[in-house]
Amino acid sequence: MNVVDTIRREQFCQIKDEIRRSTDYLVVGIDVAKHKHNAFMGSATGKSLLRRLVFENNLSGYCKLLERVKAIKAQNAFSKVVFGIEPTGNYHKPLARHLIKCAQHVVLVTGVAVKNNRELLNNRWDKNDTKDAANIADLVSRGKFLYYDYPSGSISQLRQLLSLRRRLKKEEHSLRMRIRNNLLAQYFPELDPFYKACERESLAIVGWCLDPSKIAGMEFDKFFLMVTRSKRGIAQKKRLEKIHRLAVESVGCRMWPAVEFEASLLVQKLNDVRRQLDQIKDLMEDICRQFDQYPLLLTIPGFGPYICARVIASIASPWRFDSGKQLLKMAGYDLGASRSGQRSDKVVPVISKRGNSELRYALYQAAHIASIHNPDFVGYFTRMLRGRERERGIKTKMKVKLAAKLLKIAWTLMKKQEVFDPAYLYQGID
Repeated sequence: MNVVDTIRREQFCQIKDEIRRSTDYLVVGIDVAKHKHNAFMGSATGKSLLRRLVFENNLSGYCKLLERVKAIKAQNAFSKVVFGIEPTGNYHKPLARHLIKCAQHVVLVTGVAVKNNRELLNNRWDKNDTKDAANIADLVSRGKFLYYDYPSGSISQLRQLLSLRRRLKKEEHSLRMRIRNNLLAQYFPELDPFYKACERESLAIVGWCLDPSKIAGMEFDKFFLMVTRSKRGIAQKKRLEKIHRLAVESVGCRMWPAVEFEASLLVQKLNDVRRQLDQIKDLMEDICRQFDQYPLLLTIPGFGPYICARVIASIASPWRFDSGKQLLKMAGYDLGASRSGQRSDKVVPVISKRGNSELRYALYQAAHIASIHNPDFVGYFTRMLRGRERERGIKTKMKVKLAAKLLKIAWTLMKKQEVFDPAYLYQGID
C-alpha cells in the first residue's frame, strides 16, 4: 500500500469513528447520473443547508460543486467535508476520482443501504433524485458507509481486463449455444454428439460444409482434408468417417444460403472471441508479473494465472484488511442466519454472498482442483468430511469452507511474502 492509500484509509477510519453527531463535518450526498448529478448538503447533526444542487458531469460542473461546498463550509464554520456517493454504473468514477485528486474525503454508500433507508426518511417509498441525495447524506452522517477504493494503475488495468474477460466468456458461451442448439439441432442433429469430443472438427464442419447433403455428395478424402488441419490420426479418421456416413441419412432440415452465411459468421465470431481471450490472458499475465506476490500465489495448489489475477485484483493491497473477518466479508464468505423465536438455536448459518461473486467462484474452483489433485489438500479435505460423509451436500459445503481458507492463506502469503506451506492448512490464519 502506498503512502497516499495509507493516509486515505487512516482518514476513513477517523471519519467513521467521529462523524456521528459531530458539529465539525459538512456532509455532501451526491446522487449520480449519466449527464447531471444532484447534491444535498447538510450537517452530521441532521440540519439541511442546501437541499438541491444540480451540476453537470464535466469539469465546470465539478468546479461548481466545489465552490458551493467551500462557501457553505465557510458560512457555517465547518472544519471538514465528506462526500458520499452511491455507485451507479461507472458514472460515479470520474467524479470520485476528481474529488480524491482535489484532496477531498470520498466515501461509498451501497445501493442496498440507500434502498433500505429510503422509506425511513419521511415514511414514504417514493423515489426522486433530490430525496436520494438527502438519503445518501443521511447514511453518511450516521456512519453507514464504506471505504472508496481508488486502486493503482496496475490494479485498475487488471480489474478492467478481468471485467472484459467475463463479458467475452459470456459471449463465447452464447455463440457456442447458438451453434449447437440452433444450427446443429435443425440442420445436422447427428453431428451434435461429436461436438464436445471434437469441437475443432465440428466447428470446421459448421463453418465450411454444414449441409449434410453436400457432405454426402463429397468424396471422403476431400471432406477429410477440408475439415482437418493437424493431428490426422487413426481415431480422428474413424470419427470423421462415421460423421460422413451419418450425413447420408441425416434428418436435418434443408439448408439455405442464409443459413450457410449464418453458420460461417458464427464460427468466425467464435474464433475471434477466443483469440481475444488469449490476448487478454497474456496481458493479465504481464501485469501480474509486476507484483511480487504473483509467484508466491502460484505456489498455492489449485491457483493458476487467472485465479492469481482475480485474487490480486480483489485484495489489491493486503494491508487494507486488519483481520481475516474483513477479508471474508469482502468476498461474501462471512456467515449469517435469520435467528428468531424458539428455533433460533437450530438455524444453520450460511454465507452472505454479499461480496465479490467472481472471486468466490474462482476460489471454489481452486478448492475443487486442490481437493482432488494435491495430496495435502486431499488429506485435509478427507479430514473435514470425516463423520459427515452421508450428510446431504456436505462436499459442496466443505469446498466452500476450503475456498474461504484458501483466500486467507493467499492474503497471508501476500502480507508475509512467503511461499505456500502445507502447515497453513492446520493453522488458524487471521
